[in-house]
Amino acid sequence: MFVAVVCDMGSEDSRSALYNLLPQYGFERVQKACFECAAVSDKLLAGLKRDIDKITDSYDTVRLYQYPVEGTLVLTVLKDNKWRRIIVRDPSRPRE
Repeated sequence: MFVAVVCDMGSEDSRSALYNLLPQYGFERVQKACFECAAVSDKLLAGLKRDIDKITDSYDTVRLYQYPVEGTLVLTVLKDNKWRRIIVRDPSRPRE
């Protein structure tokens, strides 16, 4: 799946750690605080999220844009040390 990571880090240490971590998972920096990778497996993404948890604190915000996930766009947000998931469905397609 395609995954974009957008981050707003609260400290230079967190920023540096995350910016060094993402290329280890195959992500390429495309803008100042945005990284992308077009070939991310579910297993790789789970490992990335665990590693992000280890280097972030409550001042950091990380957003993962994932597509496709069962035909939908999924936005996973880490804020206040908690992951939240938002599923964006095409309103013109009937639910299965």
